Amino acid sequence: MVRLRRTPPHELGPEARVLYEKITSGPRGRFMVDSEGGLTGPFNAMLLSPPLGDPLQELGAAVRYRSSLTDRARELAILVVAGHHDSAFERAAHESIARDLGFTEAQLQVLRDGATPDLPAAEIRILNVTRALVTRGDLTDEEYATMGERELFELTTLVGYYTTLALQLRVFRV
Repeated sequence: MVRLRRTPPHELGPEARVLYEKITSGPRGRFMVDSEGGLTGPFNAMLLSPPLGDPLQELGAAVRYRSSLTDRARELAILVVAGHHDSAFERAAHESIARDLGFTEAQLQVLRDGATPDLPAAEIRILNVTRALVTRGDLTDEEYATMGERELFELTTLVGYYTTLALQLRVFRV
C-alpha cells in the first residue's frame, strides 16, 4: 500500500513547485513523472521538504552525472545497494540502465541471487567493496587499499545516497 500520494504539479506550493521544475527539467526528469505529472520513485517524497529535498536531489545528480566512477561501476554499486535493501523500485530502474550499459540478463540474475557474476576485475573490485560497505559499514585495510581515495569517497557517497533512498522508498511504500 502506497503511503504517500503523488501530488500533481498544480497542487504544489511555491517551494515544492520550484523543486519539481528542477527535477523534471534535468536528465532524470522524463523518467520520474507519471501520467498525471506527479513524481515517481524517491522524488515525490523530496517535495515534502524542499529545503532538504533539493540538496538531496542535487547530491543524487552529482553521484549519477559528475562522479569519476564509470557508468557500469556506478550502476553495479547501485544494484548492490538496491539488492541489500530489497529496494524493488531502485532495482527495476537501475537494471534497465545496466542493460543499456551491456549487463546481460544472466549477470543481473546472478547479482539478484547475491552471487558474483563474470565481470572485469575492476568491476569485481567495485562489487566487493560495495558489498563490504552495505554489510559491514566499513572496509578492511586490504579492501581500502584496492581503490584510490577519490574513487572510494565517491563510492561511499553513492552507497550512502542510495541507502537513504531505499529507506525512504520503503517507509513511503513506493
